[in-house]
Amino acid sequence: MSNPEGADPAGEPGSPGRPARDAATPAPAPAPPTRAVELRHLRAFLAVADEGNVTRAAAHLGLTQPAVSRTLAALERHLGIRLVDRSTHHLALTPEGVAFRDKAAAAVAAFDEALDTGRLRHWPLRLGHAWSAFGPYTTPLLRGWQERYPATPLELLRIDDRTAGLTRGEVDAALLRGPVEAPGLVTEVLFTEARVAAVTADGPLASRTSLRLADLAGGPVVLNTVSGTTTPALWPPEARPAATLTVANTDDWLTAIAAGRGHGVSAASTAAMHPHPGVAYVPLEDAPGIPVLLARRDGPGHPALPKLAALAREIVARHSAHQAPARRPHQA
Repeated sequence: MSNPEGADPAGEPGSPGRPARDAATPAPAPAPPTRAVELRHLRAFLAVADEGNVTRAAAHLGLTQPAVSRTLAALERHLGIRLVDRSTHHLALTPEGVAFRDKAAAAVAAFDEALDTGRLRHWPLRLGHAWSAFGPYTTPLLRGWQERYPATPLELLRIDDRTAGLTRGEVDAALLRGPVEAPGLVTEVLFTEARVAAVTADGPLASRTSLRLADLAGGPVVLNTVSGTTTPALWPPEARPAATLTVANTDDWLTAIAAGRGHGVSAASTAAMHPHPGVAYVPLEDAPGIPVLLARRDGPGHPALPKLAALAREIVARHSAHQAPARRPHQA
């Protein structure tokens, strides 16, 4: 007998097409539910976030534009939030999208890291920094780690980001300066560092033995708004800089100061970590110190993180008494 159009050939239990199941026979276990969100959803979202354009994101992923749009829409439906604002000519992340971006990047990085067979034998500990690393203790830290834990390479990575790649999963820990407001991080203050002024090497301020914040406020102040910590709020409200110039990384900051486009303020260790022939570093008398932090994500991480924190504390305690700040201007 032929089946009616659209009927299930097997029929329902007890129907002519399927024998009745014995009531004593247990029902088959239900199939495990499929994951609503897959890695491809996160990769598509991150590509859109990085490129700022669905078409370019599709080209980067080797997919069609409609496929990326559907994948992004499916992710938003699952989360129940809008990640991307499509109401303007220029695509932009919503506040929820900005927050989710770091989580998605960390998840993708962790997945890729787990499948990197080249790192399985020797799992390196990645330590990020945006500038100046561990200041005067950088070399002792690297040497001390190599002597004590040679089986676990310590990779020092400079990443121009406020958290030096930590929230994006690019590093396991980071050396940061100043307050960090990113959620999901655990920080420990290791020491406090003095601030210095960075001025044009052949300018009138370079010959001074010390400076005050007011000496810099008359001209433009160069601010690294991506990874730096100096803002106009460092000055009293009634004595803020007359003008500011914003840059995106330490190299551009140095170049602008050397070219005479403005002055800068940084941590004292910048003088040693980032010498420049066109920049002189002069102590600042009235600028508050800046805390140097060791940060990690709140949750399971690299098993060697406690050893890193312990060694960092030990080095600071051992060497801080011998690291008196220089009172003469440093000129590279």
